Amino acid sequence: MKRRDVLKAAGLTILVSRPSMLFGETAAAPPPAAPKNAAAMARRPFGKAGEQLSVVGLGGLVLARLDQEKSNRLVAEAVECGINYFDVAPEYGDAEVKMGPALQPYRKNCFLACKTGQRTAEGAKMELARSLERLKTDHLDLYQLHHIHKVAEDVDAVFAKGGAWEAIEEARKDGRIRHVGFSAHTEEAAIAALDKFDFDSAMFPVSFSCWFAAGYGLRTMEKARAKGAAVLALKSLCRQRWPQGPREPGPFTRMWYQPVSDPEEQGLAVRWSLSQPVTAVLPPANDILHRRAFEVGLAYAPVTAAETEKLKKIAAGLNPLFKPGQEP
Repeated sequence: MKRRDVLKAAGLTILVSRPSMLFGETAAAPPPAAPKNAAAMARRPFGKAGEQLSVVGLGGLVLARLDQEKSNRLVAEAVECGINYFDVAPEYGDAEVKMGPALQPYRKNCFLACKTGQRTAEGAKMELARSLERLKTDHLDLYQLHHIHKVAEDVDAVFAKGGAWEAIEEARKDGRIRHVGFSAHTEEAAIAALDKFDFDSAMFPVSFSCWFAAGYGLRTMEKARAKGAAVLALKSLCRQRWPQGPREPGPFTRMWYQPVSDPEEQGLAVRWSLSQPVTAVLPPANDILHRRAFEVGLAYAPVTAAETEKLKKIAAGLNPLFKPGQEP
């Protein structure tokens, strides 16, 4: 089958014209700590767990690039939008340190996710304890294997004797961890992990440019759906790899890939990702793009067939960040 036929078929089988019917979206009431006039962002089920997550979350890496006051403000804005899903990781600089106090007033009404990049039980145990302390909480709603990249070095190592999974299982039993998942940027590692264990969630790129220009993400999406894992989408606002040559100074210069910068295309890109079988999207590590994603999430409507065709045409001229079988 030719690649264009694969993509065409994927568009027919994966793209959801009315995801609210599939996910049973509800306009969830804002948490009590939010103002009475707070907006209500739609929520979707978190896989088989029965919990509801806002369709847009807050990606903690953005806080590493803000001071504490601005971090507090962004978290408060997210809560005011009806967002209850917050994600962070030890590898995100001092993001945990800032997320803890920023989220503390709203913690009991939020779904807090963290990660571990450790592959040994000892390392994971130490990292989990530090994350709980920094985040000022006694439990994590979701704990994820961070950035699993290679099957042997990451997936197999975690589940080997003395691997990180031993510490995760212990924490699950005593209540410090409620659900488990992983984040991945290679389909090989993601699929291997899904074969290894029935994870509650799988976090990976769901980007229109990678999907239409390279067919990246199709296999992982199908596998996650078959296993009943909630899909948490990364890179919804990823346009392509940065073109060669110097970058013009601007608000996105520090990002490791070129994001979608046109406001109209930003709306289409986020809506396209949300029109796939995902629970939520996490915006990139940029406060401008976070706020734009908040806006799109509040007014979300599935992409139309005409809008999908427009995105396909845009993707045809791009150099996608991820491609099947190619290291990112």
